[in-house]
Amino acid sequence: MAYELFYWPGIQGRGEFVRLALEAAGAPYVDVARERGAGRGVAALTAMLEGRAAPFTPFAPPFLRDGEILVSHVANILDYLAPKLGLAPRQEARRVFAHALQLTITDLIAEVHDTHHPIATDLYFEDQKKEAKARAAAFLKHRAPKYLGYFERVLADNPAGKAHAVGDMLTTVDLSLFQVWVGLAYAFPRAFAGADKLYPGLAALAAKVAAQPNVAAYLASERRIPFNESGIFRHYPELDQAAAKAGRRKS
Repeated sequence: MAYELFYWPGIQGRGEFVRLALEAAGAPYVDVARERGAGRGVAALTAMLEGRAAPFTPFAPPFLRDGEILVSHVANILDYLAPKLGLAPRQEARRVFAHALQLTITDLIAEVHDTHHPIATDLYFEDQKKEAKARAAAFLKHRAPKYLGYFERVLADNPAGKAHAVGDMLTTVDLSLFQVWVGLAYAFPRAFAGADKLYPGLAALAAKVAAQPNVAAYLASERRIPFNESGIFRHYPELDQAAAKAGRRKS
């Protein structure tokens, strides 16, 4: 039976982290809001949020249905899926660590989102542009290097080698780090220029993931929604430029 992924059509968003895992594993799945038609699919998604899935009603998408099991939240979905898809470390200690890394990625994604919506998600970017410039500058100067530096160290410290974040095989963490890497490069091309020199391990990992046959086929297909200014990673030139200026040393 195919997995059913419930997420908004037209954007990569948080749902993309789940899509990448399903695609990398070659698992059969239905992207409900896209494949059943935007109207019917979104109606089905909304009905779930309004209680059709009670008593397991999720708060927000993405969520995944596997038969009678409904799983919400990206890190939780990937923790559930990874062993089934062959994308989880074999040792328990490594599986627990992989889940911790996924939760850290969740924190990073929340901070990326707040660079363009620092006040409220209900307001348009244009309604909070001044605050967004300040938030993006702080994120790129302080927070992004802290997160990326940490993940670079995780790769360097992996006893099984630097090819993967955890253990010696592809995991959902590798796939998620790929999405973070290409997402930041899209959202902040100026600030992210030269990142491959600062974080060579992450750059190599992203390239390795992109070359994985199933992932490469997915990235080249229409199933991969292009980055756009409705998702998590958004390219607003004024945020990228503000961050670049803020990061310069005073003479």
